[in-house]
Amino acid sequence: MNKLTMSSASNWLNKVPEVTLSFWIIKIMSTTVGETGADYLAVNAGFGQGVTRTVMGVLLLVALLMQLRTRRYTPWIYWLTVVLVSVVGTLITDLLTDGLGVSLYASTAAFAVALAGIFALWFWVERSLSIHAICTRRRELFYWAAILCTFALGTAAGDLATEALGLGFTWGAVSFGTLIAITFMAWRMGGNAVLTFWIAYILTRPFGAALGDLLTQARIYGGFGMGAMWTSALFLSVIVILVAVAQFSFGRSMSTTAVE
Repeated sequence: MNKLTMSSASNWLNKVPEVTLSFWIIKIMSTTVGETGADYLAVNAGFGQGVTRTVMGVLLLVALLMQLRTRRYTPWIYWLTVVLVSVVGTLITDLLTDGLGVSLYASTAAFAVALAGIFALWFWVERSLSIHAICTRRRELFYWAAILCTFALGTAAGDLATEALGLGFTWGAVSFGTLIAITFMAWRMGGNAVLTFWIAYILTRPFGAALGDLLTQARIYGGFGMGAMWTSALFLSVIVILVAVAQFSFGRSMSTTAVE
């Protein structure tokens, strides 16, 4: 470990949460909210793609600056940033597909190459892709660049599978859910923890997007017809509850540490 890392680590604690069941529940729900929330704001609420992209981009920038300014993991800031990254990732893919006419095959390939490039540069500089040591500014910038790219890639891959390849929402959710289960089993059987984490993280995005489409789309299109507003509200409520619990537990642990 170099001097910069040792110096920074003395002042910073790890900036991301432990990977628990709650982590994956919030992550999947945030991906669904990204899909349904972006659709609701741009279409149902009538803001349009341009205004929605601008507002969400500004909010993401503010949240990301708050996240970068903290010196330890703070649940509400971290997960707010993730939800906004999810929305913006969806909007980026929608801009390429609907606004610029880029095919889903091309956008999926482009985001995959971009993500591979981020990982390669991250590993070349830091010699690790582990999320258990995001304790320097440089590592955190690599981390959030990768996160944004996984959301954009997941959106494109999900749309490619459910629309261009014709799997539909149900089989899309089942297919990506199966791949996540296989990844989990590979990890349980001794697979590389860093590799299986990032594979699962990428796959949860198209799974959440397919799930969001399945819940929101009208029955005549193969969905459950819940609508973007109600689906977004339901999932956001669950996210808020889980993050509030995490924030409360975090506050108690900090108080206990201070007393000791």
